[in-house]
Amino acid sequence: MRILVVEDERKVAHALKEGLEAEHYKVTLAHTGEEGFYLIHSETFDLVLLDVMLPGRSGVEILSTLRKRGLQTPVLLLTARDTVEDRVLGLDSGADDYLVKPFAFPELSARIRALLRRGRGEPAARMKLADLEMDVVARTAARGGRPLELTAREFDLLEYLLRHQGRVVSREMLARDVWKEAARHTPLDNVIDVHIARLRRKVDDPFARKLVHTVRGVGFALREEPA
Repeated sequence: MRILVVEDERKVAHALKEGLEAEHYKVTLAHTGEEGFYLIHSETFDLVLLDVMLPGRSGVEILSTLRKRGLQTPVLLLTARDTVEDRVLGLDSGADDYLVKPFAFPELSARIRALLRRGRGEPAARMKLADLEMDVVARTAARGGRPLELTAREFDLLEYLLRHQGRVVSREMLARDVWKEAARHTPLDNVIDVHIARLRRKVDDPFARKLVHTVRGVGFALREEPA
């Protein structure tokens, strides 16, 4: 399980990292709001520990933006502020849980386990982004009510992007999870790029608003850009 800790107090951040790694989590640290915001979009995490008071962007601002973009990764807010208004603001912004500093590490660990259990439900059979809809069981997809004629590989690729909507997925992730060829000696980059181009023609070309985006040097993202 991968956890991102976004915490500007370095002693606290490293103490959290040490404690969580002792419980066999893989931990990545970010010390500013901007760094945390970038990592959440460029990598995949199972849970985010997000401090509220951060330099650059506040935790609440980051969280609100992520939820508006469709990211459903569990987020546990960490804060020194314990008013009812603060808790309500954090939860209304999309937090899954809220922990006030100072806290006992065993309580944090228990809350993390609860959030991760909650997040391991059955994958959604129906997914939606803007006017794009997919039925995984029936293996059908449509945009704007118009059926999309997808090959089996294109369907699997679109399903993966939809399950990671709002996040950037790398070519390495696609090779591993869609093509199931992580140990291949030669990269699948060209093959993946061809399939993305074909998928983009079917999903995006007939429509003004584009959903499939290339993130130069990183990978691809399925998301709805502001009008």
